[in-house]
Amino acid sequence: MCGVFGVWGNEEASHLTYLGLHALQHRGQESAGIVATDGETLYSHRRMGRVADVFAAKDLDRLPGASAIGHVRYSTTGGSVLKNAQPFAVELAGASVAIAHNGNLTNTDALRAELEAAGAIFHSTIDTELIVHLLARTPGASMLERVRKVLRRLEGSYSLLIMTPHQLIAARDPHGFRPLVLGRLKNAHVLSSESCALRLVEASLVREVEPGELLVADADGLQSHRLDQDAAVEPRQCVFEHIYFARPDSELFGQGVYDVRKAIGRRLAQEFPVENADVVIPVPDSGVAAALGYAQASGLPYELGLIRSHYAGRTFIEPASSIRNFGVKLKLSPVEAVIRDKVVVVVDDSIVRGTTSRKIVRMLKEAGAREVHMRIACPPTTNPCYYGIDTPNKGELIASSHTTDEIARYLTADSLAYLSIEGLRRSVDGGERRFCDACFTGRYPVPIPGVSGRKSSLAERD
Repeated sequence: MCGVFGVWGNEEASHLTYLGLHALQHRGQESAGIVATDGETLYSHRRMGRVADVFAAKDLDRLPGASAIGHVRYSTTGGSVLKNAQPFAVELAGASVAIAHNGNLTNTDALRAELEAAGAIFHSTIDTELIVHLLARTPGASMLERVRKVLRRLEGSYSLLIMTPHQLIAARDPHGFRPLVLGRLKNAHVLSSESCALRLVEASLVREVEPGELLVADADGLQSHRLDQDAAVEPRQCVFEHIYFARPDSELFGQGVYDVRKAIGRRLAQEFPVENADVVIPVPDSGVAAALGYAQASGLPYELGLIRSHYAGRTFIEPASSIRNFGVKLKLSPVEAVIRDKVVVVVDDSIVRGTTSRKIVRMLKEAGAREVHMRIACPPTTNPCYYGIDTPNKGELIASSHTTDEIARYLTADSLAYLSIEGLRRSVDGGERRFCDACFTGRYPVPIPGVSGRKSSLAERD
């Protein structure tokens, strides 16, 4: 999770970065920050909260220059506190450097222990600061050379923007877990976690930053470099980006997210139809496109049976009296005219702990639904993600210890079905196996210290 955005070569760089972060707000709501440069100095502003609350016009006026990078954060390592907000801006020997990171490093503990033994003092609790310390201790004739040496030591996932007053470096890990795209705005280079942010600032999408690629923008233009990675390293882009995390209007890993989600829904309808169903409804917003695909493939009417409040924040004050399912009711409200006396198919993107799905099923039945059949647009989530998606530990994942029938009884649903792993692969990439699906299969492309499981290969078939 988290989102990064950067501009090199436009006098309104900080304003464009502010807009880009707005478009990436779905990737993180805990903190936001921008670092800009006028070619001599780095200027930084970062605060807790959402983009619109963190930046006022006066704050952007204090971020001058033609280049900037920004970050929105959803914590997956380290607490939700200001000291962990990004981008980091630091003074290294002979260089001012800012860094914004989307992803999770899996060898954090080993690197941190090594650095602390060498005398490093950490000011945050996130893995991004490890990269800063490694850069400070790594010699090299140029910042690119230093970055290259550091990246060879990192394991796990990273899409990085690293900026000095004289250049902007973008890097993506060799597996390509997290997304990163390159855009063009007149003579400026734009980098973003997703293409939807390019559209907002009227930049054109050029291409993805390739797995294992380093892009350098400076006074000489744009140059592409490669990490000297093992030729056997395979692309393993995060499939959950397509299922849930990315915005539907983004193009991700070479495919439109909206189209992929509709394809998932169609496949789900083929695999698990509901013979006597009257209507298909989504759990908004993440289930909308899949529910559309399900309805089209099944010939059933598609309706908005649940209305989402877009003004419900992540925290709220509960009433003193007990109101059952208060939190879900604050965010979702049933449309009784759509569901009363109906056999309803509810399409959602995933089930993690199951508590929210249980409340939704009960809400629909209380609103008059005759039957509620849950259809989930991915396989059972049985394993945590260690590469940047905030899934709980294995013990909190309901599918890790319960069968589908047991989960259905817990939800009080009349039936429950998940998309098959093969159905997901066919829907997303035609079965080419370019994606990481460890959260469903337990096959981690990069081994996780202390976690059982085996490394997977694209050539394997279930």
